[in-house]
Amino acid sequence: MKIVFFGTPDFVIPVLANLCETYDTPREKGVIGVVTQPPKLAGREKMLQYSAVDNWAFKKKLNLVTDINKVPNADLGVCAAYGAIIPQHVIDQFKFGILNVHPSLLPKYRGASPIQAAMVAGEEETGVTILKMDSELDHGPIVSSFKEKIGERDTNEFLRGKLFVRGAQFLIDLIPNYTNGKIKLLEQDHTKASFCRALEKVDAFIDPRYLAAAMEGKKIDEEWELRFINEFTQKPTAENIERFIRAMDPWPGAWTNVDLGGGNIRRLKILAAHVEERKLVLEQVQLEGKGPVRWKQFIEGYPSAKFV
Repeated sequence: MKIVFFGTPDFVIPVLANLCETYDTPREKGVIGVVTQPPKLAGREKMLQYSAVDNWAFKKKLNLVTDINKVPNADLGVCAAYGAIIPQHVIDQFKFGILNVHPSLLPKYRGASPIQAAMVAGEEETGVTILKMDSELDHGPIVSSFKEKIGERDTNEFLRGKLFVRGAQFLIDLIPNYTNGKIKLLEQDHTKASFCRALEKVDAFIDPRYLAAAMEGKKIDEEWELRFINEFTQKPTAENIERFIRAMDPWPGAWTNVDLGGGNIRRLKILAAHVEERKLVLEQVQLEGKGPVRWKQFIEGYPSAKFV
């Protein structure tokens, strides 16, 4: 079995690692290509920054590909958070197509931020769907899936790690039956599809009015529009804000504006919080340009601070 892997961020490395462990032999590579996003200029010094998958594959001396039009021919493609649309002519070159490892229970939350979307929406469970890729976004037939409970204190980072570690082994167990034609593919119910796009920093903003009210246990009777999820709003309650903070961890990181006094308005990251007696209790924050501190320390240092 010859396989090409498509992926970019660090959290998909368990998928690639399991494929290499299963299909590489001392004589030859089973994973004959690793396709990842090309390096980008980053930082003040504009240094080239390589993806986590690029760095891992380079150390393992795998065949790295950053040009989507130079993908080697193989029996099977496996995709996990590649970060770009794979052209149809590339999909068609694989005997068994490309299997996509998507961290949601499709057709819910198609798109680039499904874990965050499920958490923000208050879902009690999510999961991983293995689907056969087609020309549309997370649209192809389902090969198999599994469910995972969303814990009350799970952050996006923690839940994402669990899903991809479990998903990596789930995929390995699935591939033989898939390639042998023993699995009947299931078409998605496209009428039930929901969508979520890639997160931007602005998406993690919490209106200061919402925070102030939630910390006092007050209700604001308006809809909080969360634009990264298509056509989704919810009330800015303490419970919803607390879930939102966990969903934005570690990036882009929930944030708001705070007046330190005299109109000195600064950006404040909300790193951790919990709900106690229907009130939002901040635990840890980080003022722009400063390090993380406990909320109590922040208030002691800026006694005049208020959300504006």
